[in-house]
Amino acid sequence: MLFRLSPFGAPTVRAVKKEQKHYFHDWNAVRDDGSRFENLIASHLLKWTCYIQDTEGRDVELMYFRDTDGREVDFVVTENGEPVLAVEAKRSDRDVSKSLRYFKARFPTVDACQVSARGEKDFVTKEGIRVMPTVKLLSRFV
Repeated sequence: MLFRLSPFGAPTVRAVKKEQKHYFHDWNAVRDDGSRFENLIASHLLKWTCYIQDTEGRDVELMYFRDTDGREVDFVVTENGEPVLAVEAKRSDRDVSKSLRYFKARFPTVDACQVSARGEKDFVTKEGIRVMPTVKLLSRFV
């Protein structure tokens, strides 16, 4: 019914180490629109990481990032313990998340994107963060 995500903690950031986030496998069980959207993205990322583990044998894991100052990135996909993808889920495509900008500055090689539930914009910021509609992100997966 539920799955948990552990926090990504790197020595270069003051990340929390023990708190876990919980998501439903069936995101329709979530009543709030914003939380349901985040849960939908979590479910798809989990399915994709499990697929990569099973078919390619790669050591990938779905996590999230939160530091001691309260900055949070909804999802971080790691491979061999190193972040390779950071995803922030937002209801609109207005402002790029400050937490995602912070994370991208600390890990410049990470593919960072912000997906929006209702937005239609598709662009890349000067920091290298791609802002896109949800369908663009989900089309990258199986």
